[in-house]
Amino acid sequence: MTQAGGGDPLIMANMIRAKAQTLPDLDVLTFVEVKPDGSLADETRTYRQLWDRGRQLAKALEARGLKKGEHFALLMQNHPEFVEAMIAASILGAVFVPIDPRTKGEKLVYMLKFAECRGAVAADYALANLLEVLPGLPAMGFIAVMGGMKDVPARDDRFFPLADAFAGPVPEMEVRSADPAAPMQLLFTSGTTGDPKAIVAAHRRFVESGALARIVGLKDDDRPYTGLSLTHANAQLISLGMILNNGLRGVVSRKFTKTRLWDITRAYGCTTFNLLGGMTVEIYSMPEKPNDADNPVRMVLSAGMPAAIWEKFAKRFDVQIQELYGAAEGGFTINPPGVGPIGSVGKPLPGSELAILDDEGNRVPAGTPGEICFRPVGGAAQVRYLKNEGASGKKTEGGWLHTGDIGHVDENGWLFFHHRKGGEIRRNGDFINPAFVEKAVAEHPHVADVFVYGVPAKSGAPGEKDVVAAVVPEDMKAFDAASVFAHCRRALEANMVPSYLQVVAEIPKTASEKPQERFLRETLKEGAPNVFTP
Repeated sequence: MTQAGGGDPLIMANMIRAKAQTLPDLDVLTFVEVKPDGSLADETRTYRQLWDRGRQLAKALEARGLKKGEHFALLMQNHPEFVEAMIAASILGAVFVPIDPRTKGEKLVYMLKFAECRGAVAADYALANLLEVLPGLPAMGFIAVMGGMKDVPARDDRFFPLADAFAGPVPEMEVRSADPAAPMQLLFTSGTTGDPKAIVAAHRRFVESGALARIVGLKDDDRPYTGLSLTHANAQLISLGMILNNGLRGVVSRKFTKTRLWDITRAYGCTTFNLLGGMTVEIYSMPEKPNDADNPVRMVLSAGMPAAIWEKFAKRFDVQIQELYGAAEGGFTINPPGVGPIGSVGKPLPGSELAILDDEGNRVPAGTPGEICFRPVGGAAQVRYLKNEGASGKKTEGGWLHTGDIGHVDENGWLFFHHRKGGEIRRNGDFINPAFVEKAVAEHPHVADVFVYGVPAKSGAPGEKDVVAAVVPEDMKAFDAASVFAHCRRALEANMVPSYLQVVAEIPKTASEKPQERFLRETLKEGAPNVFTP
């Protein structure tokens, strides 16, 4: 099957090329930045610009030695260049690896090495973290820098300004990606139970996500908005994929902003946006304003809005709520506005089967919690993790995609999400590995021992947790909680910084030295003299 311009239409570059021929001047993407003075600045991209700049970047990366099948990292927030790098990778048949630009230290080294990244396209604000670990990454052959070059080491010819790639003429480039089932990107999981796993995501998945627009009820004149990071599956599939595949004139902000969200939707006429459950609580907790309902948004695509605020949120902002559930590896449910019960994340799409299974793989009755699992009707689920056949097999044991989430279905088949299986910590949609937090806290000179766990989020968002670091000080009298929080802010990504420091004389442990979380949880009292907040 081919389309205008040739090539398989399930390849992103072919899709963009075809749109550049049929809708060349449509301002399909607008990227918004909130400036320090509070003003909004934007950049737009038409399909023609995306196609031209994608080819220019592909040529520049090829000149730096990037070959078909090789991997490179993307370290930036939501910029036009992020999407252009996706297109460039699709043209070259290379594989891009999106990484949160805040990632640092051992975690960043692990991701770049494990994914065998040959280079990176990085924003200048991500350079400090990259430069710190670069000596241990000999395979990194190029770093294209978006923004200032003042921090680049002198006489290191691996670095070059990303702007140079777009300075010359637009080259003719053949689209070397030909197989829709071949890898398009490596999408890292959050690594809740060890090192992050890299999902091998195929080309066809991104283009096929365009069909979700009709499924969730988007119209031709809708203008979607997102502030979620394009390094995650939600923003890529629920927003970017639907926008680019359907020509929906989307709006993307540099990063999530609860204080300016409604201002952005008003300024650009946005009619829908997608958020994760904890974010809806943040928005709802903002002080009420007389113009809350004076906005162009008709529908919010939410993933985990607490039932307690659902109706109040909808009334206050005069919007409809559409609940979604999905995992980066697959599986999807939808609860359209006014159809399913409040609090439910929906039912699976046609062609997909949902089951709630116990630890032995047996279905449980309606109303009984178990693991949320999916499989194609009449088939078996397929997931591939890079260099990890064991994890891939476990994820699809018995032909089911095991999400690792706990939930139940009611007697009518509506799914209700409870929490992440086991002791994982889900915060603002990200699954946090406590080991990274424990390592940072333990490196503070006044901490003798530490154990990190999660407690139900104060926000009330279902499945969300606040992070607690139980610490044993070297000197109880001299312990300075403020310095530990400051240390964590320097050493960790913002989402990993503890919500509470719980100071204890010792971490309760079993004979085998396993911390006993339940005793810590029982004694955690906000406002107690041994419990500190940032």
